[in-house]
Amino acid sequence: MKQRSRKGRWNHSSFMQRGKREKSSRAPYLEAGERTKLLSMSIRNDQGQLEMYRMTLFLTKEYSHFPQQEQPTGEMEAGNHSSVTEFILLGLTEDPVLGVICFVIFLGIYVVTLVGNVSIILLIKSCPQLHTPMYLFLGHLASVDSGISTSVTPVMLRGFLRHGVAITTAGCEAQLLSVVFFGTTDGFLLATMAYDRYVAICMPLLYSTHMSPRVCVLLLGASYLGGCVNAWIFTSCLLSLSFCGPNQIDHFFCDFSPLVKLSCSDVSVLEILPSISSGSIIVVTGIVIVLSYIRILITVLKMPSTEGRHKAFSTCTSHLTAVTLYYGSLTFIYVMPKSSYSTDQNKVVSVFYSVVIPMLNPLIYSLRNRDVKEALRKTTLRVSQ
Repeated sequence: MKQRSRKGRWNHSSFMQRGKREKSSRAPYLEAGERTKLLSMSIRNDQGQLEMYRMTLFLTKEYSHFPQQEQPTGEMEAGNHSSVTEFILLGLTEDPVLGVICFVIFLGIYVVTLVGNVSIILLIKSCPQLHTPMYLFLGHLASVDSGISTSVTPVMLRGFLRHGVAITTAGCEAQLLSVVFFGTTDGFLLATMAYDRYVAICMPLLYSTHMSPRVCVLLLGASYLGGCVNAWIFTSCLLSLSFCGPNQIDHFFCDFSPLVKLSCSDVSVLEILPSISSGSIIVVTGIVIVLSYIRILITVLKMPSTEGRHKAFSTCTSHLTAVTLYYGSLTFIYVMPKSSYSTDQNKVVSVFYSVVIPMLNPLIYSLRNRDVKEALRKTTLRVSQ
């Protein structure tokens, strides 16, 4: 019994020693196994992170147009969920020599525009014989022309001196807002002036009633309200767009169509709303102008005296010239299919209606209008004395 116990202790101690020897001999293999296990866990962890990154990119791409979506870059504009903070206007030309020539030409046009329109406004205010509804509308048309030219021309002049003018997203939105507002108001004012000529020629005895001061204020308010509504539609659609890629606008100002081309969001609905709004305004104002001049033409042709017909036509010639220039350029841009003209042709027409026409309007109304020329002559004589 004693021997067995001693033998058992010997067996126990020998077992422990043998276990230690086996453990020490297996230690390198266990450590290698642990390293393999850790490496495989690291690989699976990296694969999981890669899958999570891929899922994040997918969700970001699919739902980037949601208002609460956070952009990875952290650069988000208020109201315009975008990683683009500024745009580059490429302008009209890349040639530096041609740019200097265009700078001088368009600077002269801008100066003539401001001087001519401000002169019309001051002349109407200072001459009592021009305090009539027709010239009230003409004064507001001159102020609107000055506004649309000021919204576009200074930025365009900078583009002639340096190719690629940087403009912030907020500045781009403000420019589009002002251009659409002044351009739309211009169209409504031209329609209002056509209606005024219709009442004056076709219903002269009822002119003071149909064109009373209250009616004139309502017509002016409706013109500016129409401009505000159309500008709000354009700006709201622009604020709903996301820009996450190229930021170079192939134009000399922030027009809506070039901005839509740069957007990385769905523009199927946002592109239709401004077209419907602008098209409706062009159609409505165009119908008013056409119907007014059809009635004017019928009435004038019924006049017995040649002098009466000539006088009636002379009061409409300047306005009809301005309407033809304005709606001709708008028809080219908004009515003709875009595949029928190039981007350069679009730029040229945009220059015409946003820069050239505001300069021509005061010249047309001053050189072809007998009342304005007479008032200008009297004012000049009074100032010289």
